[in-house]
Amino acid sequence: MTAAPPVELLRFNTCGSVDDGKSTLIGRLLYDSKSLMEDQLEALERSADLTGGGQVNLANLTDGLRAEREQGITIDVAYRYFATPRRRFIIADTPGHVQYTRNMATGASTANLAIVLVDARKGVVEQSRRHTFIAALLGIPHLVVAVNKMDLVDWSEARFLEIRGEFEAFLPRLDVLQDVKFIPISALHGDNVVEPSGHMPWYEGPTLLRHLESVHIASDYNLAALRFPVQWVNRPERPDDPALHDFRGYSGQIAGGIVRPGQKVLILPAGLRATVSEIWTFDGPLTGAFCPQSVTLRLVEQVDCSRGDMIVGLENLPGCGTDLAARVVWMHPRPLTPGRRFFLKHTTVTCRAVVTALENRINFDTLEPEPEPPAQLGLNDIGRIRLRTSRPLVYDSYRVNRLTGSFILIEEGSNHTVGAGMLEPPRELWKPEFEDFAI
Repeated sequence: MTAAPPVELLRFNTCGSVDDGKSTLIGRLLYDSKSLMEDQLEALERSADLTGGGQVNLANLTDGLRAEREQGITIDVAYRYFATPRRRFIIADTPGHVQYTRNMATGASTANLAIVLVDARKGVVEQSRRHTFIAALLGIPHLVVAVNKMDLVDWSEARFLEIRGEFEAFLPRLDVLQDVKFIPISALHGDNVVEPSGHMPWYEGPTLLRHLESVHIASDYNLAALRFPVQWVNRPERPDDPALHDFRGYSGQIAGGIVRPGQKVLILPAGLRATVSEIWTFDGPLTGAFCPQSVTLRLVEQVDCSRGDMIVGLENLPGCGTDLAARVVWMHPRPLTPGRRFFLKHTTVTCRAVVTALENRINFDTLEPEPEPPAQLGLNDIGRIRLRTSRPLVYDSYRVNRLTGSFILIEEGSNHTVGAGMLEPPRELWKPEFEDFAI
């Protein structure tokens, strides 16, 4: 009997302006898809007194902080899991308030799909554009614009088309967003969330859940170039098991491409050549592995390879250098200014870095860089910067590979994460130090 293929996992986040109904939408998805346990339903009923009137509030399924429930806003990122027979889901409910834009970027950083909610009464506002821009900046390949609260505009098709036209007017500036779907919904009443709405017969598209179940995500990962950041050297050293006495493997998560036994690879930044002999997981050896699997690779050669190194294929080589250009989302009240020093974490590497220049800042009214370089980047600003690192980084452009093209900046002393960065294309790809180096 042939085993059934594994059910795909889709990560998505909700975003948009405050009070657009993000938490209510997730509560409705969980409630109507029957993904709640009895104790969760009981807790939801017990929490009704916090929302006034004794009414059950579906937003309380994700707004877990008392301050969130009292104010009716989302502050922190809340993650929820549910599954249908077709697909598994991890949801990140992210804040809509301008003050917590940094939390939105955090929740969206690993998403395959973003749902931007728009209040049908208010239309497209600055936060709608800001969050859509951040979704595009973070390389999220799929976007759903959910026009919510259609019940408050009498289920008007004209209002839905008007909002869709507003969105489509600025989407061409975000050329990385190729897959965009518009769905009219009422999260409060459940229209077009899990079940089709009888109030909007003019809409002939899928419900939100049906779209989430069917959107194609298999090609979202970069499988064209092997990238394997080494997380740790696996040496079991078990005297009771002779087979493991000389075992040396390199463990980590594949960040791109496909790897097979017998494949020729490079270990960067040193440029050492090696051959993959075996691929191991907890369940045993594999004949091949691909992104984003976590595996242990064994090499034929005894080479110096440790945490922070990257094993790559011989084709489509990455960039390697210390002078970097990147877009950064600034997440700290203290502004970013040139000359500040940080710890930079990229894949499995942590090194020191200094910001050498601020080159521009995004104007969210126009979604274009401001004409003059800024003196600083404030909280929630997005801009282009230059960095110099204390050791060479092996990296790709963020648009090519989200895993090897991203980094975070950590403040020295406090260890606060203060910035999230997306690397721009490298000036040059890695090349051997010696002319007679033959790949």
